[in-house]
Amino acid sequence: MQLSSLLGHTRELLLQIRSTGRPADILIDSFFRSRRYLGSHDRRFVAETTYGTLRHLRWSETVAESGLGAEINGLSNEERLLFTIVVYHVHKAGNSIPTVADLKPLLKSEPSAEALNGFLASLKARSVPPDLTTQFSVRHSLPDWLADRLLETYGREEAANLCESLNTQAPLNLRVNTLKTTVSDCVERLRKEGVEARPGGFSPVGLTVSKRLNIFRLQAFRDGLFEVQDEGSQLVGILLDPKPTWKVLDACAGAGGKSLHLAAIMKNRGEIIAADVHDRRIGELRRRAARAGASNIRMMLTDDLVSREQYDGFFDTVFLDVPCSGTGTLRRNPGLKWSLKESDLSELKTKQIHILEAHKRFVKPEGMMFYATCSLLRDENEDVVDAFLAANSDFERADLEEYAQRTGMEKFVTGNALRLLPHLHGTDGFFCAALRKRHG
Repeated sequence: MQLSSLLGHTRELLLQIRSTGRPADILIDSFFRSRRYLGSHDRRFVAETTYGTLRHLRWSETVAESGLGAEINGLSNEERLLFTIVVYHVHKAGNSIPTVADLKPLLKSEPSAEALNGFLASLKARSVPPDLTTQFSVRHSLPDWLADRLLETYGREEAANLCESLNTQAPLNLRVNTLKTTVSDCVERLRKEGVEARPGGFSPVGLTVSKRLNIFRLQAFRDGLFEVQDEGSQLVGILLDPKPTWKVLDACAGAGGKSLHLAAIMKNRGEIIAADVHDRRIGELRRRAARAGASNIRMMLTDDLVSREQYDGFFDTVFLDVPCSGTGTLRRNPGLKWSLKESDLSELKTKQIHILEAHKRFVKPEGMMFYATCSLLRDENEDVVDAFLAANSDFERADLEEYAQRTGMEKFVTGNALRLLPHLHGTDGFFCAALRKRHG
């Protein structure tokens, strides 16, 4: 397919993502299903250019505006987006420079020849005036409010390292399902299907696959030998260290990735109740559990759970992986930073505190409640835990470093919380605090 057409498809997809605010991966799958004529090379170009442009959107917009000068004011939003994509395509992806003939079919207006040639000449120089991107939020392609939050939390040097990491592609991580296989046997099975996998950096059941591929078509996946799961998410499950005799509540289970991991850790013994507000997610977990051979998980809707008094004080561990901003997952979902609003944080914090309050009754005396997010922001992490403890004297912060020593996770604990960061650990960003219910 010609470059002009590839750029046009990329722009069409980006317009869908920007207008709907839906996750890029979902829209990309739908986009390709409705365009079967796109070959594998074409799909790779469109997907990689879409993700890359989303990661570097603000930087690329700024450079494009500079290259076009005053002519930018006469362009439509669609045309501006095209030039933004081209800037990413050349400057960040290192590809060849389009010609006027590549761009003309995608322009409804008629930018002057001087402006268009000047823009292309600026690309040929492959340099950007340094004063364009001195602003932290522009250099790292963030909304101002999010850049300010990260600077306040991490300081300029660490925030810069963190943001650089967030603008890279996340690795493809697998979790070996030890209910059915071992790490070495899974590696060998994948090798026979043409997939090279190496052990992860931290998780004893983690694998990293270097080549991007549709992992779900593999027979090893269909046989339940592994799940796709970020290594940081695996470490959170290992931190909980549930014993085979325990009763565990995964109260915000979603499609159940962590429930499945906990079932493997517990060797299919004990009891796990996985609850979620969405019946669709519970149905997906039911299918995944059958494939994984996880037999100690009971699924139920949240409304059903909260209506049952027999579960009061019933669980050794209540795990709350609460809905959050998802800022720790920006490598995988870069479009999120453009749909998330600062005002969303207060709504999320209110919801997170409510979830803690609603589920505290299920923890038995001396039992544990783990509060986790994939957020990088204090608003959703320390501030929520502090607010809950201030209102609930029957709970206290557990010594998480001491607890984590049982599984070697103490090296990830700072400030009495598990903290995983992309630039330090190569994982998604995670936060997890442990709250113990006082006896009596």
